[in-house]
Amino acid sequence: MENNNNGSVAVTKMDTLKNILNADSVQAQFKNALADNTGPFVASLIDLYTGDTYLQQCDPKMVVMQALKAAVLKLPINKSLGFAFIVPFSNVPQFQLGYKGYIQLALRTGQYRIINADEVYEGEYRTRNKLTGEFDLSGQQKSDIIVGYFAYIELNTGFSKTLYMTREKVMAHAQKYSKSFNQANGPWKKEFDAMAKKTVLRNLLSHYGFLSVEMTAAFENDNDVADQVQDEIKQNGNSKPMDFQDADVVNKEQVNTMDFANQTSGPGF
Repeated sequence: MENNNNGSVAVTKMDTLKNILNADSVQAQFKNALADNTGPFVASLIDLYTGDTYLQQCDPKMVVMQALKAAVLKLPINKSLGFAFIVPFSNVPQFQLGYKGYIQLALRTGQYRIINADEVYEGEYRTRNKLTGEFDLSGQQKSDIIVGYFAYIELNTGFSKTLYMTREKVMAHAQKYSKSFNQANGPWKKEFDAMAKKTVLRNLLSHYGFLSVEMTAAFENDNDVADQVQDEIKQNGNSKPMDFQDADVVNKEQVNTMDFANQTSGPGF
């Protein structure tokens, strides 16, 4: 609460946020999604709102609504974890998934043996077989300059796929589809590499991955790429083959992948 000059008490947005979170109907929704983890999640939401002056310019009710999307997916919204974010866009909060969030949701399906996304440094990319689509990343790293990003999935059935995009192609894709790309305080400015890996991984999963109902809902609720979702719907609705011209898709490749098979639900709730 803040005191006005006339002695009356003004209700701050923080007070409004806390009042909304204390409402029985809102508490019921969080408990339905998170059960015993409701308390820690709500506390993290308050911390997030307190520490983000841009988010404080948004309607507290809308912030809570976006947080509920993360709660339903059982993903933490702590910025440092990189699973899910609530990003203000023109004073409107938007729910966005991080690349770790996509990995987490994919692992929960139990269909993936390996899933990975990483940077490719100068010197590591050697050749690409144009006929088979295979590429070789066994080169010696020459510098800390990142030239591209790749994502790799392997299902329990043995099916595997890799998607590689150069840094320039990732930027072009983000400029076309990401609402937060040009934001001075957005994730693309602060965590470019993480967002780039998300871009590559998301496109790989959406075209070739096994998608559960939960993952499909997450794709649709990721506001940062809403325009891309609409484009994909239009392409599929017209029964036209997907022509992903800004990336190289391959079946097998010589890369070191990280095996997430032994992970459980991880940092998700």
